[in-house]
Amino acid sequence: MRIGAHISDYDPVTAATQRNAAAVQFFLSDPQNWRAPQPHPQAAQLLEADLFVYVHSPYVLNVASLNNRIRIPSRKLVTQHAAAAAAVGARGLVVHGGHLAKGEDPAHGVENWRKMFDRQADEGGFATRILVENTAGGDNAMARRFDSLARLWDAIGDYDVGFCLDTCHAFAAGENLVDAVDRVMAITGRIDLVHCNNSRDEFGSARDRHAPLRAGTIEPDQLVAVCAAADAPVILETDPTTQADDIAWLRAELSEG
Repeated sequence: MRIGAHISDYDPVTAATQRNAAAVQFFLSDPQNWRAPQPHPQAAQLLEADLFVYVHSPYVLNVASLNNRIRIPSRKLVTQHAAAAAAVGARGLVVHGGHLAKGEDPAHGVENWRKMFDRQADEGGFATRILVENTAGGDNAMARRFDSLARLWDAIGDYDVGFCLDTCHAFAAGENLVDAVDRVMAITGRIDLVHCNNSRDEFGSARDRHAPLRAGTIEPDQLVAVCAAADAPVILETDPTTQADDIAWLRAELSEG
């Protein structure tokens, strides 16, 4: 199993070596703005490195939105980031499920996701597989609760789309981690990536605040069990100062299991 971490985007190869990571995830642009990604200075090294590479899309994206000023630029950036991710050999582009405003019908958000894949299919598909990630909060979120995820997957599951399971997000959303992998697999048929994060907040808090693997409110053994059951590459999105120790600990726990 490949275990790694979300790291700084300017020198991911060195950061991976420092953490003894076998996988890396990073942003290709500022996650809080709408700028298009630029060519990565380590693209050649990343293509040659023995690393599983993943790219996380900017947080501002919301392809479900009913607001044209948000949805249309979001679709454009997903396409741009998928192409830029392919240029560094990424196995997937992680995109949050998004949400609608209060009072809006979630069915329209689901349809907007379908339209994005349908339109891109006419162009030959995305350059890198899109990995939809579950989110922690939001009453009108597309992928917060697993029942909402099921509605979304009914619309997009026939496209070349993957899924990223975030443990902190699921826990914060009020989804029990004990059988989370089985329930997700029953919906999507796949888990392409696990974001293994502990939570600083209590179960069902709807707060997206990550903690190191052995320093949060989730029992560490539950995190190990999720990773083992998913049998997918793992990325830690935690404090950089704890990532090397947590990678070593998780690798040892999974080996012993």
